[in-house]
Amino acid sequence: MLSESKSASDKLDLDPESVLEFNQDKTLFNSIQTKNSKEVLINTDTPSRSSVSKLTLLYLAYQSVGVIYGDLGTSPLYVFNSTFTKTPDREDILGALSMVIWSLTLVCTIKYSIFVLSADDNGEGGTFALYSLLSRYSNINWNNPNAASRGAFNRYPTGDIKSINGGLRRWIENSKFLRHLINLLSIIGVCMVLADGMLTPAQTVIGAIQGLRVEAPSITIAARTGISEVILILIFMVQSFGTTKIAVTFAPIVIIWLLLNLVFGIYNVIHYDASVFQAFSPYWIYHFFATNGRQGWEMMGGVLLCLTGVEAMYADLGHFAPSAVRLSWICLGYPCILFAYLGQAAYMVMDTTGTAWQNPFFAAVPPGAFWFAFVMSVLAAIVASQAMITACFSILSQAMNLSCFPQLKVVHTSKKFKGQVYIPVANWLLMIGTVAVAGGFQDTVALGNAYGACVIMTAFITTILMTLLTAIVWRWNIIFSIAFLLFFGLIDGAFLTSTLRKVPQGAWFTLAVAIVLSTVMYIWRYGSLRQWDYERMLKIKMRKEELDADNTTVAVSPLKPSTKLNFVMVVFDPAGFDSPTSFQHLQTVLQVEPAVVIFCHLRHINVAHVPEDERMIVFRPESTSSTYRVILRQGYKDLPDTTEEFGQLLVNRVAYLLGEEAQHAELEVINIAQAHQMTYLTNWINVNSRPGSFVLHRIMIDLYAWLRRNTSENQQEMYGVPVDKMIQIGMQYEL
Repeated sequence: MLSESKSASDKLDLDPESVLEFNQDKTLFNSIQTKNSKEVLINTDTPSRSSVSKLTLLYLAYQSVGVIYGDLGTSPLYVFNSTFTKTPDREDILGALSMVIWSLTLVCTIKYSIFVLSADDNGEGGTFALYSLLSRYSNINWNNPNAASRGAFNRYPTGDIKSINGGLRRWIENSKFLRHLINLLSIIGVCMVLADGMLTPAQTVIGAIQGLRVEAPSITIAARTGISEVILILIFMVQSFGTTKIAVTFAPIVIIWLLLNLVFGIYNVIHYDASVFQAFSPYWIYHFFATNGRQGWEMMGGVLLCLTGVEAMYADLGHFAPSAVRLSWICLGYPCILFAYLGQAAYMVMDTTGTAWQNPFFAAVPPGAFWFAFVMSVLAAIVASQAMITACFSILSQAMNLSCFPQLKVVHTSKKFKGQVYIPVANWLLMIGTVAVAGGFQDTVALGNAYGACVIMTAFITTILMTLLTAIVWRWNIIFSIAFLLFFGLIDGAFLTSTLRKVPQGAWFTLAVAIVLSTVMYIWRYGSLRQWDYERMLKIKMRKEELDADNTTVAVSPLKPSTKLNFVMVVFDPAGFDSPTSFQHLQTVLQVEPAVVIFCHLRHINVAHVPEDERMIVFRPESTSSTYRVILRQGYKDLPDTTEEFGQLLVNRVAYLLGEEAQHAELEVINIAQAHQMTYLTNWINVNSRPGSFVLHRIMIDLYAWLRRNTSENQQEMYGVPVDKMIQIGMQYEL
């Protein structure tokens, strides 16, 4: 997502009245706040829409060519040979070409470029972006009660939405089944994209390397597979350089490749058969099915491959901008790819050998240009792999933000564009899977069967979620929303039925990968929901116990008062509001109260760097003394300052603000306490399944606990907190 810097008052002051409460120089950062910290967190984290200059738009459009269109642009390498199983006649070629033309026009240009790209979630794209956007305009998600929401909840009032649209929204909100179904659809859609990220590099690289069969037929399939696997390993090894560096490097390659397809297409149309332009008439689609019947329906699975990479247009949106993606597609990608198919069709129509359909791209290369075309196809295939790899990083980052995937290490590779991320663990797992796929399938026809299932299932789920979004978020007339579903759903459904029949021939692999990934996501989501319910009930129980203790008068044997000790305790606070359960547990069990308590909440902000004087917001809850809450704000490119002890940084900031506000008594207390001792309190949560619970529930909770133990982030270690000053409270959750 693109970020636009604003002044502190623009981004962080909640309203004009709050500014007037202080002197003109007072802001959230240089004064101690008494307002609700949760309200401040929500308002300071609401993302702002960024504006993009025309020059930046052109630069992003240039970059997007290098990342997104390699996949769509290399589809001409394998579409026609995956469609036909025998030498086609002229009518079959025109029918297949007509389906390709209208698929690119209706699905890529109209559905995705016009409609889907407009449904960005604060600049982010992908299936989870649609789910997140729906969640902000309808109450369909389950949020963590121990975390302040990072996105505004924009649910329209009943009077601002048509009655039938509002009825649809209420029906979904009141149905637990429908809420879970929408969440499950988004998870399946994301998992299909992740499976696509494993298949795309293998399909495109093998498709390019198999061109050697034309000029060097003696090279064995094992040798071609080995060359492909070496190239695939190199692709994944360069991912850590980041999207910008990769895109700037790859963009010229894709531009040359697309223009090469354009030139070859024009040459073949002029030199062989210009009548292929008749395929722009949908009549040839009708004629194709009328002539071929069931066999024509089966051949749709090959035509579908012309859409491979279309989801990358949306999933990679966080790396670029909607206008940039539209510009690069309409002005460059769309016309070049169309002419590539037109040229191949023109050559196949006039082919007298009857073999051109087996490798139409290289067969149709003009005389003397084979080796240049081969080298460019290999380079373009490398770039094509980048589209879905980048998309995988984006959607995994979104999944983690929505608590649908375990927390993995995310590296931000750009200071300008927040959405450009790299996830090391995901990168290496994708590499292993891709190399295994290349070795297992070895040719594009078998691999295409698995590949197509990913593409069309993701597109079909996108159509369903987009239909709900048009009615609930965009507030379309329900008739138009239904028309959207029927029109694009019919196209997606036709391709889907054709693809599913190929499950035994390779599509089983796609389904297997998606099922495994969906299971991991659903286990994490299920465990998170159970943990949130437990923590919600735990907070209610502790508050009730506090009220009971306050209202109970013990005449004979009063409760022992808490022992007040002269030291500063820094309590790591995961929520940023309320009293952390670890601190409440400490008070209950040990009856100890530090002289000074600082609740510290580490908050990651959607900007590259947070200015030094805006790093901390200090709160002092009303009716408390020597108790403070510090919100430590960190940009995604900021590194923790370990030159000074972490607790000392917090104490120095609080002491400075106390001195500025002439609160000398409080300042003396904190100075004496820090001179005596500094300690840190955190908790360690051990999750187990509840004894006697259902077997399937126990299995899912135990797997969730294992994932949690192996992916949790140690914030204390990251900030260099001294181990000898750490107190860790163990808490047992039986879910």
